[in-house]
Order: sequence, then C-alpha cells, then structure tokens
Amino acid sequence: MKRRTVVIGLLGTTIDRGRGSKRWEGWRPSVAACQHEDLLVDRFELLHPQHFAGLAETVRDDIRHVSPETEVRLVLNETSDPWDFEEVYGSLHDFARSYRFDTETEDYLVHITTGSHVAQICLFLLMESRHIPGRLLQTSPPSGMRGGGPGTFRIIDLDLSKYDRIATRFARDELDERSLLKSGIQTRSASFNEVVERLDRVSVRSSSPILLLGPTGAGKSLLARRIYELKKTRRLVKGPFVEVNCATVRGDAAMSALFGHVKGAFTGAVRDRPGLLLSANDGVLFLDEAGELGLDEQAMLLRALEEKRFLPLGSDKEVSSDFQLIAGTNRDLADAVKTGRFREDLLARINLWTFTLPGLADRREDIEPNLDYELEQFRRRTGTAVTFSKEARAHFLAFAISGAARWPGNFRDLNAVITRLATLAPAGRITVDQVNAEVVHLKAIWTKGQSAPAPGLGLVDRVLPASAVAHLDRFDRVQLEDVLDICRRSASLSAAGRVLFDHSRERKKIANDADRLRKYLARFDLEWSELTEQLRGTPS
Repeated sequence: MKRRTVVIGLLGTTIDRGRGSKRWEGWRPSVAACQHEDLLVDRFELLHPQHFAGLAETVRDDIRHVSPETEVRLVLNETSDPWDFEEVYGSLHDFARSYRFDTETEDYLVHITTGSHVAQICLFLLMESRHIPGRLLQTSPPSGMRGGGPGTFRIIDLDLSKYDRIATRFARDELDERSLLKSGIQTRSASFNEVVERLDRVSVRSSSPILLLGPTGAGKSLLARRIYELKKTRRLVKGPFVEVNCATVRGDAAMSALFGHVKGAFTGAVRDRPGLLLSANDGVLFLDEAGELGLDEQAMLLRALEEKRFLPLGSDKEVSSDFQLIAGTNRDLADAVKTGRFREDLLARINLWTFTLPGLADRREDIEPNLDYELEQFRRRTGTAVTFSKEARAHFLAFAISGAARWPGNFRDLNAVITRLATLAPAGRITVDQVNAEVVHLKAIWTKGQSAPAPGLGLVDRVLPASAVAHLDRFDRVQLEDVLDICRRSASLSAAGRVLFDHSRERKKIANDADRLRKYLARFDLEWSELTEQLRGTPS
C-alpha cells in the first residue's frame, strides 16, 4: 500500500497573502508546497490563528485549485503573542500531543518556511524530540521570476547520526577546554579532575565571583589565568586579566592600588591613578591571598561587586567597572569571619562558586605528568631540552610519591626541584647521583622547616577532657602530642598517615596509612572530622 504524504504547516500571515486574481502573480509558500509534480501532498494540516481565518480559507481553496487531490484541514492554533517562546511552544506542543500520528501508513513533513522565527524554532525542537515524527520541508521561491511558480523544495531528514557527530564534537571541545584549565597536563587525580570538570562548566556559564581555596603553591594563580584564557577563547570577556597579591598591599597603598586615586589624594599622589578594578573592566580580576585584604578594602570591594561602581581614593566622583572576580586564598575565611578579620557579607557574595584545590601531597599520582610539564616549561624558558635517565627518573618518582616527600610548598617545590636538576644536568641528562643529592637537600630543608614536637604544645589538652589527660602516661602524652601536631599540619587523614608511618609503610604489602591513624586516634575516642575542627586556628 502506498504511503500517504502529510504536510504540517503554519499559515504565512504575510507571505501567504494576496488579493483577487493578482495573488497568483506572487509566490505563496503554502500553496507552492502543493504545486510540485514530484511532491504529491495527500493532506495539508494548515495551522492558523483565529483572526486570520479568512486568509486560511483562501489558501485552502487555492491549494484545492492547484492540487485537487490534496485534502486541506484548517487547524486553529491561537497565541496572544507570537514572539513569546513559552506560549508558542506550549501551543504547538499541545497540537503535537493531541494529533493522531499514523507512522505505519503516513509520512509527515513539517513546512518550516512559514511562521515566525520563534514558531519555526519550536517546530524544529518538537521534531528533534520526536513529538512530531517527520522530516523538514523547506520551500524557496523561483529564482529570477516575479510570477507565482512553485519554486523549489528540499526535504531535510534530522539524521540522529549527525547529531551524534555534533555531540562528539561538543564532547571533544569540552575535553580541550579542560585540558586548557589543566595547562595540558594529563592529570590523574580524581578529586582534582572533578574540580576542573565543574569549573569548566561554571567558567563558561557564569560571570559570578569564583573562590579558589587551597594551600600556598597549589596552583590557584595559574588556574585563575587559565579560566580567563578559556573565557577569552569563548569571547565571554573582552578586557584583560589583572592579578594582584593582596598580601603585598596594605592601608592607603591597597586602596590606591585597587580603587585608584586622584591627584593630591595623599602625599606623593602627583597624578591620577586608575586602579586595578578599573583596569580589569570587561575582564577578570584575580585577587590572590584575598583573605589578607583589610576591612575597609573589603567594604569597597563588596560595593564594587554589587553595584559595579566605586569611589577612587580622594575623589567625589564615582567610576564604574564591570569585571568578574576570582579570589584565591589559603585562609579559612569562615574562621576569619568569626574572628572579625573578614566581612561576612563579602564572603556570602564571593562564596557562590567555591573550589578547593588539593595540595601536591594529596595528588601524588599527578607528580609524574607534572614532572614532564615542568621539564617542558624549562625548555621553553631556557631553550635547553633536558631529560632524565631511565634510572634517575624511576629513582626520583619513587621518592616523590613516598611519604618521605612532604612537598610543603606544593607545586612551587616541584618547580624548584626540576629547575635545579635541569640546570645542573650534565649534557642535558639528569643522573641518579643528581637525584640522590637533591633528595638529601630536600629532606634537610624540610626537616629544618618543621618544628620539633614538644610536650608543651598543649594540643592534648585542647582535644581531650581534663579527666582523660590526667590518666595519660607521660610516654603516651608525648606520642599523642606529636601525632596531633602532624594532624594539624596535614590536609587529610591519608596525608597525616603517610608522614607518621613513613618507614614502616614500606615494609607492608598494602599501606593503609589512613586506617592505621584512624585506629590510633580511636584509642583516645578521637575522630578525624572532629579533630580538625578542634585543632583549627592553632598556631603552626
């Protein structure tokens, strides 16, 4: 049995018009769609608003005239505002849901030439979602003709395989963006990759402030610049990337650096200064060590974020600047709020998108790919390509991922190590002897920088009730004091365990440092989550 062809189309309230016999002199798409010898239309569902019912009837009669075999059904489709996307989509969606499609015996074509752009988009979406199971029909007027010839037509099949290819391309673009955020490093840390994945989505969809938390040297500054580069690539920002370390500016110098000043605002102000907030207009402002900002600067920053306006120092005329803020800090800002060192309202404003970057000691699986990155960066800076010997590389990685490597400076430490090794490498090749010397050097400086444990630290008294402390043997107290000191300095239970069980872990087939430490703490009724809260704020 031959399948029937059904066209679903919107009345062209302008281009389907025509008066008297002269209407046949112009091209009218709804009528023309039924004039093609190689497109036989069995039924035309003509959707129209009530106040154009007369035009719809004229078009119906003219279709019958040019194609007597075509049945034309007039379907009332009413919207009060043809440019209201939600209303138009709802109306067409209701039509599609109530229509009795018979895909066994009929082929459906949706005439996409007529109707407003909003209506055309809605029809496309309804077809893509298969609410309307058909193909697109695109008609065009005859070229070089004034008369009302049928013109041309094209049937477009929404081939889902094409959409798969588009989806694949989008996925590839996302991977490229994440690679940019990671400086092209093939990171293996699940926690860090999860941060980057979320940050990728936020960076291209939001211009609200971003807060980057993490220890010094964890890569906050580099990541902030990569966020800017991603937004620049997407044409989401036009202005520059402006960076300032808040720990380096204080008092009037901070006010002037951030918000600018006018000539004569203070002694030495011999000319106007625009300030960094104004310089970052239409771009990104990165405030590193934002927790070091003074309260006055915090108040002005809050107003600049909320109103996009602020007063330069010594001026009575406001200036405006529209920038996206990225703030980085290694401080606990919630704790700073409690102690009055950070404004609660500012924290609420910048705490919408917060990302915590793990330190290098908690990303040891990323040391190897970062090793290659640092060698490449050295080559770019110096023009000299340096490599490890196979034995030296294995020896260095064994130390770097072990508990003996503390990495207190995080990636800054790693950068310094590679710079020293590469600079001194004979004939551009790092040797085992070099690695051994570097390991000795690192252990020496890390040990020197670590305070020796002492009973007088008072950590035991801080976490245990007095009754429990009174029954501790001196030996147990000294040992527990040392454990608590390491816990206080560590970002996670696992990191603390690696330091505490540095040597004995190497004799075990499976090193479960976190479980060993958890069981030790349990002897004193201590839990890691509560312990970190109790030790917070203790001087290092």
